[in-house]
Amino acid sequence: MSNRVTIQDIADALNLSRNTVSKALNNSEGPSDATRARVLAKAVEMGYKQFAYANTLLGSQIGLTTDALVQGARDKGEIALLTTTYLAAPHFSSLMLDGIQRELALLGYTLNSHRVTEDDMAQLRLPLTFNGDRTAAIICIEMFNRAYDEMVCGLGIPTLFVDGPAQHDGWALPSDLLLMENRTQVTKLVCDMLAQGRKRIGFIGNWLHCQSFYERYSAFRLAMLMSGVEVEPQLCIRQNYAQGIKEGIESSQGLPDLFICANDFVALDALQAIRELGYDVPHDVALAGFDDSAESRRCMPPLTTIHIHTQSMAYSAVQLLRTRIKEPALDYRQVYAETELIYRASTDPGA
Repeated sequence: MSNRVTIQDIADALNLSRNTVSKALNNSEGPSDATRARVLAKAVEMGYKQFAYANTLLGSQIGLTTDALVQGARDKGEIALLTTTYLAAPHFSSLMLDGIQRELALLGYTLNSHRVTEDDMAQLRLPLTFNGDRTAAIICIEMFNRAYDEMVCGLGIPTLFVDGPAQHDGWALPSDLLLMENRTQVTKLVCDMLAQGRKRIGFIGNWLHCQSFYERYSAFRLAMLMSGVEVEPQLCIRQNYAQGIKEGIESSQGLPDLFICANDFVALDALQAIRELGYDVPHDVALAGFDDSAESRRCMPPLTTIHIHTQSMAYSAVQLLRTRIKEPALDYRQVYAETELIYRASTDPGA
């Protein structure tokens, strides 16, 4: 076997299609749990590096223990995770963090979480639990305050942001940045809807909340512009939560054909607001989100959304951290992980 194991190698070993293996490795919709377990187990067995941590998702189904994976790794110090929120299971980052933690352990690092409070943020103060002397690198998730982020970047410790503050004015952090690919699939969604004759398309979400929201909004506006279709300003509602969304819809002079939402949780709040106003999704208005959260599959109707390949993001995060620790003087990098448009009933008027 060659040193570099490919998706096709795994597919051949299991007598599966390459597409099925790719979906299983990226936690995409389609393969059964049993198939996913077989694929992940084979990936670990064959040494498919990009998913060496794959067993975190299925635990004992794969049959490898943490001790077996980290055996021989020496303690190189702490990777500090700074975040303003609790990254619970519904958040896309929770699956990504499983992969990051396991891959870092293989390299001999520990990943310790430090929550940044509102007081910390206001006073530009690091969490009390943070110890810079033992910190080899910092990874920031849900950290969108510019002043605070600049303070973190000024510590002289290798730092990676997973998403970050909006760069609408050309400003960027002096740090590596990892993002999901926000533009292509939003563009595809807009073009698909326009091809179906749905020309009144709006956007819901505060597009200056973070860089990902800004890129999704920008992709929507650019796709409309390049298609020669005017965006109606009142259909762009810069709100993230149900009450503000409801008020925005009430003042929008009628519903559009489609609302694209900044993420699934904004879409779920929009769904609530639309129903409180007496309208129906998808018969009165179609609705789409972003993230492919578990909730997007369980709500009624299930949400059209854009899937984030969280395991690819985990691998990319670790490689960015590892190379930054090794070569602190590298130019700053922005890396994007692939995403995938998934159509469900919320954009199907016939559902």
